[in-house]
Amino acid sequence: MPYVNKPRPYKKEYQQQVARGESDERLERQRARENIDKKNPDRDKDGRADVREGKDVAHRMALSKGGSNKNGVRLESASVNRSFKRGSNHKVVSEVSTRERKKK
Repeated sequence: MPYVNKPRPYKKEYQQQVARGESDERLERQRARENIDKKNPDRDKDGRADVREGKDVAHRMALSKGGSNKNGVRLESASVNRSFKRGSNHKVVSEVSTRERKKK
């Protein structure tokens, strides 16, 4: 529901995210994108590396499963990166996508 009669409490929302531990994973994802942008050229000057255009930065081990940037990252299309089975809390249940399960 939008805030019509009062301003949105950004500070409170941020504190709730920190309390839930969401900010750590968000920062980890941001660092992964920044590292790729630093290592690769940006010829069209839109703020992201040309190799990252239309791609997602995927962690080899999902952050929700205890992964980090140290475990490695790779570039994948959005449909491949977002196709993992998820639970009711929207976290990854299985790191094997539906597409990969059908191959076996």
